[in-house]
Amino acid sequence: MVLEQTVLAGSVVRLEPLGLEHVPAMMEAVDVDRESFGWTVVPTPESVEAYVGMQLARRDSGQMAPYAQIEVATGDLIGHTSLWDPRTLLSGRVYAVEIGHTWLVPRAQAGAYNSESKLLLLTHAFESLGVDRVDLKTDARNARSRAAIAAIGASLEGVLRRAHTSAVPGEELRDSAMFSIVADEWPDVRKRLEARVEAKRAR
Repeated sequence: MVLEQTVLAGSVVRLEPLGLEHVPAMMEAVDVDRESFGWTVVPTPESVEAYVGMQLARRDSGQMAPYAQIEVATGDLIGHTSLWDPRTLLSGRVYAVEIGHTWLVPRAQAGAYNSESKLLLLTHAFESLGVDRVDLKTDARNARSRAAIAAIGASLEGVLRRAHTSAVPGEELRDSAMFSIVADEWPDVRKRLEARVEAKRAR
């Protein structure tokens, strides 16, 4: 099973199914000051080709639908995100996915890009794929990310201890704060996200 992908177009960001053609632009995008990447795994210019290859291998195995985040106004590649870890019922229907492997270049971290990207992915997950649940998780110490996830209406389900690999150099494992949105909550979450995107665009 491969997660269905198509171009997801918004007003400020467009999500394009990731491909090898994005490698040169991603190399250029990540050749920046890395201080703001913080708790997030972001490839270096030297590791971009291997990073993209790994995400495409996950795609081909059915584990991931990876996307390049493209700024609508300029056409620049400004980040990466994905739907991944699909879970299926015995019938084969996908009932849950996770939004993850998300990063944005420093100049795009304060605008409407992340909110609209989440809106596009959640719309695709709930309305096209027909899932019942979407997970979002982050390093439990990442207060900024936790606040952003909670602000869109996701529910904190708890902290999973030593559950996932860490992005911190020299540290193998991290505690993860696990959030979720279920289908019944999606209409309200969608309204909140749409309002959030418009408010950030107006600034």
